[in-house]
Amino acid sequence: MKNKVLVIAVHPDDETLGCGGTLLKHKANGDEIHWLICTHTNINDDFYKIREKEIKKVTNLYDFNSVHNLKFNSTQIDQYSTNELIEKISNVIKNIEPNILYMPYKNDVHSDHRKIFEASFSCTKPFRFPYIKKIYMMEVVSETEYVPATKEDWFVPNVYVDISKFMKKKIKIMQTYKSELGKHPFPRSKKNLKALSSFRGATVGCKYAESFVLLRDIR
Repeated sequence: MKNKVLVIAVHPDDETLGCGGTLLKHKANGDEIHWLICTHTNINDDFYKIREKEIKKVTNLYDFNSVHNLKFNSTQIDQYSTNELIEKISNVIKNIEPNILYMPYKNDVHSDHRKIFEASFSCTKPFRFPYIKKIYMMEVVSETEYVPATKEDWFVPNVYVDISKFMKKKIKIMQTYKSELGKHPFPRSKKNLKALSSFRGATVGCKYAESFVLLRDIR
């Protein structure tokens, strides 16, 4: 049975940082992959046009089966009502009917991530969305590692995906987001992205890996 995979990216690039190699692996295995982007930059900003071109290029590189953009204002998610967030996210989920969900980590330092997680997780009740069988929280560089270092907040992965065959393409895709990359020790540097994937890989005995927190697994 082939999977229907939906990644909920608060901002464009979260999908690549959090599960880019895993998405490529899903695609290589014949699964459907779908991309939900929750926010966008100011439409009157010159950067808006650049970002739209980047999104189009990234869409082609992954060969997404569908892309959905809710176009909430970036860094202003807390100004939207929870009901509005849930309604728009749930409409996309109902349209796709994914059996696998990737979403932001619940304690990410960015408030946009936390609010979108809360709204997204509200859209996973089994009696309303029975087709959702697996739910994972992603590790997004520059957001997840800056949570308070307390046991109730810290990201503790329990699932690892070997992305050794896809690491090179993940970096290539991330390079599409030119404004998001910087030189080491900037968190979103090529060196750091490889270092994190190398560390996660070494944890489970492979060259490169992405790690996740599993929230649900119905078999």
